[in-house]
Amino acid sequence: MKTYKFKTTINCGSCIKAVTPHLEKLEGVETWNVDTANPDKILEVTTATLDAQEIKSTVEKAGFKAEQV
Repeated sequence: MKTYKFKTTINCGSCIKAVTPHLEKLEGVETWNVDTANPDKILEVTTATLDAQEIKSTVEKAGFKAEQV
């Protein structure tokens, strides 16, 4: 298992609702969480099979920016 962290623009409950179906559909995501209390809105994704680029492009398809940290 590997955990990736991304600085994102996912900053509220409705943003999380918007990105949820995209992350839920992505094969290989074990768990994910967005810390909206953190100024960088850190998205943490735990996966055994995905790489950072696949996660980043999924978040961007949902309409948000994601930058690996």
